[in-house]
Amino acid sequence: MPRRHPEPEPGDLTPEVGAETDVSPLGRGGRKPAHEQTADEDRDVADWDRLASAPEFKRLLADKRRFIVPATVFFVAYFVALPVLVGYAPRLMETNLLGVNLAYLFALSQFFMAWIVAALYVRAASKWDVMAARVIEGTGEASNASGAARREGRDG
Repeated sequence: MPRRHPEPEPGDLTPEVGAETDVSPLGRGGRKPAHEQTADEDRDVADWDRLASAPEFKRLLADKRRFIVPATVFFVAYFVALPVLVGYAPRLMETNLLGVNLAYLFALSQFFMAWIVAALYVRAASKWDVMAARVIEGTGEASNASGAARREGRDG
């Protein structure tokens, strides 16, 4: 027995209530915005092989790697240092500075270090956004055309 959908309420522009998808054109004519497209409507929008081989894309990945790998190593080492130092150098961590032992100050510094690393990441990521926009501009029109050609060949 086919699944029966309830009738839409008066004024509801959704063509079918309880449809398989939650994306509907809502009475608009023309092409749907990108955020409303289903996977089938949005397939093959880029020539990923061409994009991955672009020198600008490779520079973007190398630039990201140059920041992310050392930042991650530093962040992990800094946070692991507290339990390691407390376990293996308890006398050092018991040292009083400004009326507080060094272990508490080191633990407090981890909050500040997390914010500093996050701020540095945001600053670096804004540069990556500019680089990514250049990559997209450089490959956008040609890859969209080749993606459309592939779709026509597959669908036609």
